[in-house]
Amino acid sequence: MSDSKEDIIQALNIADSFTLAMDEEIRQDGLAGSLCGFALELEQYPDIETLQNRISQFSQHFPVALASLQQRGKRFYWCKRNAPPQLFFQHDNSETQNAVSFQKDTINRLINDRQDRETIAPIEFHLIHSPVQTCFFIRWIHPFCDARGIDLILKYLCADDTTPFEQPSSKPLVNQQLDKYPWWKKIILLLKGKRYIASIDKLESIQALNSTQPPERLNHSIQHLTVEQTKQVLKLARSSVGLTGTSLYYIACLMRALDKMNPNNKGEAYCSPYAFNLRKQRALTPVTANHVCALFSQAPRDIVKDREKLFAHLKQQNKEVIRQQLDYAFLPLMWAGSWLSLDEYGKILRLSSAGKERSSFWFSDVGILDIPKQSFPGSEISSLFHLCQVTSPPGLAFLCCIYQGQLTLSYNFVEPLASSEQIERLHQLVLTELLGGNATSLS
Repeated sequence: MSDSKEDIIQALNIADSFTLAMDEEIRQDGLAGSLCGFALELEQYPDIETLQNRISQFSQHFPVALASLQQRGKRFYWCKRNAPPQLFFQHDNSETQNAVSFQKDTINRLINDRQDRETIAPIEFHLIHSPVQTCFFIRWIHPFCDARGIDLILKYLCADDTTPFEQPSSKPLVNQQLDKYPWWKKIILLLKGKRYIASIDKLESIQALNSTQPPERLNHSIQHLTVEQTKQVLKLARSSVGLTGTSLYYIACLMRALDKMNPNNKGEAYCSPYAFNLRKQRALTPVTANHVCALFSQAPRDIVKDREKLFAHLKQQNKEVIRQQLDYAFLPLMWAGSWLSLDEYGKILRLSSAGKERSSFWFSDVGILDIPKQSFPGSEISSLFHLCQVTSPPGLAFLCCIYQGQLTLSYNFVEPLASSEQIERLHQLVLTELLGGNATSLS
C-alpha cells in the first residue's frame, strides 16, 4: 500500500479514533481487537440471491466497507485496497443435533478471529445454517461504525428502496456538534470534562471479575425475556428512574447483581462507561462511522446495596450531567485524544489517575429496534442480539436491546476471568433485580 494520499477514502472522525484506541487496548490484552457482532436468528433459510445482491449494492454505495485501515503519520484513514475483501460467507452444518452449539461456536470463532488491523475487512456478513437453525451474523470492527449504524445497515439490506440511506455524506455529527461552540466554549467544556473524570477517579472502581488471570477468549450468553417480563421491567424502570432512564435502570440492576455475587471484591464504587448517540431519532443517515459521545455512571458500594437509593443516585447524577453540559464535555477531550498515539490515548481512556482500571463493566443499550419481522429477504426474523469485545479488566460487557416486545440481554465475558456457570448465576441475580425481586422462569 502506498503512503500517498491518493488511496485515501476518508479519515477517521474523533469518535472513530476513540474506538480505535480501545481496539489497540483489546489487542494489547491478547484478544482480537474491537470486533462487534449483530446476530439475526431467522425463521427459515433466506433468499440468498437477493441478500448477496443487496450486500454488493451496499459495498458499492459505501466503499469504506471494502477499505483497509491505514496509518498516515499520526492519523488513521480508510484507504483503498489493491483487491477488495470478501464480504459474504456461508457456514453450513448438516447435523441436526448440534445446531445450537454450531451456531454459537461459529459466532465465537468469528468474534475471536485475530487479524491485523490493516488486513481485516471493516465489515463481514455471515450466514450460519443448519437443518433446524439459521442465523445471519454481521461482524464489524468498531471504528467502521457504531451499533446504531449496524441497525441502519440491516435496514438497508432489508429495504426495497435504499435511496433514503444514500444521502450525500456530510461532516460527522461529532464534528458538527463540536463546531457549534466557539473556541472559548470548547476550552470551558474541555476543563469541565477533565474535572468530571477527576471526580470519577476519586473512588477506586470495583472489578467484579478475577482479572489476575490472563485473558484467553471472549464468550457470550444471550438471554431473551418474555413479552410479559419485558413489560414489567419497563414499568419498573419508568417508576424508578423516569421515562428516559431505562438505561440507568439496567445499569443499576447489574451493579446490584455484581455486588451480590461478589460483595467483598476490592474497590469503592461501581463505574460503567456508556455512549449516547448523536443521530436524530429515526434518522436513516449517517450510516457508517461512529456518531457518539461518552458518559459514566458511577455509584459507591454503600449506595448500591440500597435499591431505591441507587436509583435516586443515578437519576440525580444524570440530571447534573445534563445541567452542566457534561454530556458534551468529552467532545473536546476526544478531539485532543485523537492526536495522541493509540497507546497513550488508550491508557488515558482506561486508567484512573491512580493507574487503576476505571470501568467495572462496559454497557450499551440500543433501545427498541423497529426492523419489521417480515422484511429480511426470504425469511422472517425471530430474534436478535449484539456482541462486542471488551478489555480485560473489566472483562465484562452488558448489552441490551428490545425487539418484538422482548428485552434481550447479552453478556459478553472474557474467559477465564469468568465462566459460563458464573455468568448464568449473574444473570439470575440480574433478572431478579430487573423484575423488582420477582424473577420468573424464561420462556
